[in-house]
Amino acid sequence: METEAHVYALAVSASVLLAFYPFLMVMLSFCRDVLHSPAAIQAIYLGLRDFYAGEPGGFLVRNLQPWMVPQLHIASMFLLLFTANGIFEPLEVALNRAWGVTKNRTYLKNQLVSLGLIFACGGLALLSLMLTAKNSAWVSGVARSHTMLAGWMSQLVFKLAALPISMLALFLVYWLLPNRPVEPRRVAPVAITVGLVLESLKYVNLLISPYLTAKLKHEYEPFQISVTILLWSFVSAMVVLAGAHWTARQDRRDPLS
Repeated sequence: METEAHVYALAVSASVLLAFYPFLMVMLSFCRDVLHSPAAIQAIYLGLRDFYAGEPGGFLVRNLQPWMVPQLHIASMFLLLFTANGIFEPLEVALNRAWGVTKNRTYLKNQLVSLGLIFACGGLALLSLMLTAKNSAWVSGVARSHTMLAGWMSQLVFKLAALPISMLALFLVYWLLPNRPVEPRRVAPVAITVGLVLESLKYVNLLISPYLTAKLKHEYEPFQISVTILLWSFVSAMVVLAGAHWTARQDRRDPLS
């Protein structure tokens, strides 16, 4: 509830907004040009609709069709790495603050750790997409004559693949990003808990999406989608920081020998 937490979360969400579109462009072009997997592209769309319910998700999918995505270029990769690195700078400072660490990494060391986390989390996201794509093909074959059943099963398969992988990504962030040794068994439970909370937020979004979409369209019409991404990134960042604070507080109360 301290002001600093809101400042850190806002900095993280602003970096997410900058990295969001380049990340999707790179992932889509990689699935199209390298993997040659239309099913993986459909898995990306499924993930967008899952996290951004209603009109925002539909808008993003309509504007990220394969023919709108340019060829994969090295320059695009470097742009993604530069913008995505910005997510981990305020996040490291916030995690250090939660753990009581007074000295942050130097900029160069932070960039190296961030680069490793980007590749690790990006690889996990790609693994989630491939698992979803592989199983979606099987689901389509099984429920070919039942469109609603096929859609429901595809959503279930996506969640079964994405949820554990997102928990693993959270575990890596909690474990490796603070500038101090962190006992893995301290952060494993909180990574699972935060992953479940973030998953539950999707259902909250589903419930309030019609009202929120109408409100943002009235107030921010040209920037409605950008504000939606920023708001949900801010809420997610606050949840992640709350998990870090909870773990650090438990560690101070019950230190491991």
